[in-house]
Amino acid sequence: MATRQSGYRAVFMRGGTSKAVIFRDPDIPADPDERHAMFLRLMGSPDPARRQLDGLGGGVSSLSKVCIVGPSAREDADVDYTFAQIPVTGTTVDYSANCGNMSSAIGPFAVEEGLVAANGDEATVRIFNANTSKIIVSRFPVRDGLPVVEGDFVNPGVAGSGAPIRLDFLDPGGATTGRLLPTGSPVDTFEHPDLPGPVEASLVDATNMVAFVPAAFLGASGIETPDAIEADATLMHRLELLRRLASVRAGLSADEAAAGRIEGNPKVALVSAPRPYALTSGESVGADGFDVGVRIISMGQAHRAITLTGALCTAVAARIPGTVVASAARVPAAADTPVRIGHSSGILPAVSDVVTTDGALTARSAGVFRTARRLMEGQVYA
Repeated sequence: MATRQSGYRAVFMRGGTSKAVIFRDPDIPADPDERHAMFLRLMGSPDPARRQLDGLGGGVSSLSKVCIVGPSAREDADVDYTFAQIPVTGTTVDYSANCGNMSSAIGPFAVEEGLVAANGDEATVRIFNANTSKIIVSRFPVRDGLPVVEGDFVNPGVAGSGAPIRLDFLDPGGATTGRLLPTGSPVDTFEHPDLPGPVEASLVDATNMVAFVPAAFLGASGIETPDAIEADATLMHRLELLRRLASVRAGLSADEAAAGRIEGNPKVALVSAPRPYALTSGESVGADGFDVGVRIISMGQAHRAITLTGALCTAVAARIPGTVVASAARVPAAADTPVRIGHSSGILPAVSDVVTTDGALTARSAGVFRTARRLMEGQVYA
């Protein structure tokens, strides 16, 4: 039994509406088992009470994350970045998907750590995400060689404002399955004894895979608060069931049981047409204030805002005729006009470039703005 803890240099950062402990690759154990055990200890997992009191985690999936960053040997990237989702109650560290919100912190981290030099007024950092084997381009203002933190950009779900960080996810299609539409169809039908009847869903794989379900098919409005969704045990069961069925249909898992062991991917989302609703802050949003409503489930919990990759996938899905999202959304005619996604904490505009060439759909890019901030650096103990 260990008599003393080991310390590891780390940086604690907020990226978008998530927070994570970020390590430079050489600073943590190379052995995967040692690395996983350390991640669980530092986050305070597993914790059946969902509080993670004995670690840095915050009791929800968006606050139980680790990022690993190092210089890249690739010609098209400056740094390599691996994301690890740390379960709150479980013990399986999940690398199956990227975290888009934390992707916004990687560029500033790379500059602050001296991994990328920043000259002039704007930095451009090319990030290779090892989880999805995709390139993310991060652009943000700098001053005296360091990222600017202060600014007027408001990141819904985050108090205050900050300097804008532009993220462009290049060639985001097929990040998980290798195909933009994993089944080849914009909409699939699912049947199961635990579902209220045949349920339509769109399986779209762009930055991460999401199963988009019309809220009405599950007896929901699509404008529920996260607490209301989680309080509805039947709805949560059906959403998890659909997530697992989608995983099997897309070829990610052999069966429902195997799909249940991979909590982080795919995500599942309730989709609804614009209608007035109230944010978790109490502020009202009119039907003309957004283009499509989305409530996303992440790691068995209703997300307090929206996963960034989920938002980007929504923006791509909105540009694919026949999908659940395109059918519900008020899609802007101009391709470079953002789709405004209404979530529990606010409105997130996201752009996507989807083209059809010789009958084949291709997502060339998807982009969004976020903010990020370095909160702490020092030693973490596990």
